Amino acid sequence: MNRLPLRARVLSECFRSKSLDPVAATEHSLAQIESHKQLNAFVHVSSEKALQQAENSKDRHNANKPISVLDGVTIAVKDNFCTKGIHTTCASRMLKNFIPTYDATVVERLQAHGAIIVGKTNLDQFGMGSGCIDSIFGPTRNNWSENLDDDRFHIAGGSSGGSAVAVAAGLCYAALGSDTGGSTRNPASYCGVVGLKPTYGLVSRHGLIPLVNSMDVPGIMTRTVGDCASVLDAVAGPDVRDSTTVKRPFQSIPSLVREMSVKGIRIGIPTEYHCDGLENEVLETWTVVADMLESAGATVKAVSLPNTVSSIFVYSILNQCEVASNMSRYDGIEYGHRSEEDSSTEQMYARTRAEGFNGVVKNRILSGNYFLLRENYAKYFQKALKVRRLIADDFVRAFKKVDVLLTPTTLSTAPLYKDFVQSNNRDQCAVQDFCTQSANMAGIPAISIPVRLSSRRLPISLQLMGNHFTERNLLEIASWIEKEVDFIANYS
Repeated sequence: MNRLPLRARVLSECFRSKSLDPVAATEHSLAQIESHKQLNAFVHVSSEKALQQAENSKDRHNANKPISVLDGVTIAVKDNFCTKGIHTTCASRMLKNFIPTYDATVVERLQAHGAIIVGKTNLDQFGMGSGCIDSIFGPTRNNWSENLDDDRFHIAGGSSGGSAVAVAAGLCYAALGSDTGGSTRNPASYCGVVGLKPTYGLVSRHGLIPLVNSMDVPGIMTRTVGDCASVLDAVAGPDVRDSTTVKRPFQSIPSLVREMSVKGIRIGIPTEYHCDGLENEVLETWTVVADMLESAGATVKAVSLPNTVSSIFVYSILNQCEVASNMSRYDGIEYGHRSEEDSSTEQMYARTRAEGFNGVVKNRILSGNYFLLRENYAKYFQKALKVRRLIADDFVRAFKKVDVLLTPTTLSTAPLYKDFVQSNNRDQCAVQDFCTQSANMAGIPAISIPVRLSSRRLPISLQLMGNHFTERNLLEIASWIEKEVDFIANYS
């Protein structure tokens, strides 16, 4: 076996027919992770635990009692989800030695479905970034890069770049990311994999180390839309440990293998997303897929989301305000890094935070606290909340006219690392998150689908956005596009 099979469902059938077993598949995955170390996708590999889980899965398959389609399937977890007994660092010095005593709900549910957790993946520190370069473990390299040496590689996207590369490079079948403003869809786009951001509240955030509580959502990355649906089926649903999850049970999504028609589906093309910085090849891909849908019987029409022009500024302000609040827990007293400074409690706090956070995190804390000052609160924070409501209302009006929105995921293909680092983190996030962050502010589901390779053989992806809790509809349309464009052939 030279590489992992392309689809988890196919692997599951191999397990059922006994032509392959979970231990062999897991050993192969671990060997691939070792041989692809240069990509820097993983920051911790849990070999011993993974092999034990694989043995248990093998026993279940031998007894013809698999738990689910994910039983024996290798999955990676972004290193900002708590994993019992396994380091969870957020790629930071602050949490470098932190070992949780419990599993995040999504991790717990995956393991309950028989999935094999092979390790933790790299990210921008605390999830603050769009390149997966601001990590104490170093940058993650995009596996589509022609050159992986020095600074001539392409970035993986962020902040869930490690998870995207792990899936794209065939190191596992699926990976968990987190999505605050596009941190699952952005790297999925750059790495040529499927990236789903579910509706806010559909998937539990319990055990996801918070960045922006009102926008954070666990994300899913896979090679195919069908595998993405399988993972969503496993992790979605109410959780008593997360009060923000919806209380109604999640309705399982049926198999996406069947043929479907897009005839009569209303597709909206937001005019505001045709903006400065949009590469010609991305625009061409957007047009081709819209025409493809129209030719198949879908209704394609232009729609307006007038507050899009303000969304990135609103997102930035709200992000920094919530970051300032969430980062206040890291004081060196209860857990995490603690400075050796002991001249006073105040000095110990200051030194701990100075040593434990990088410049990006510090800047967001400072900015957030500035916006939250008494004299600035109404001028910045409250005003941003009001505009956020207007942005959400734009989507409400749009979904009265159309079923889904079709947009680019990113404005370009993956930049070279040496070009990306020429701009600071704030400016890069403003560019990289332009098409994605508004879905987080509105709380709606969105999915990034790889469509084709550019002239430089880098993935180009498009995004579908739908109304709240329309994941099934999004996945079905995404599956139709996937079959039409056959991007997975690029992995064969």
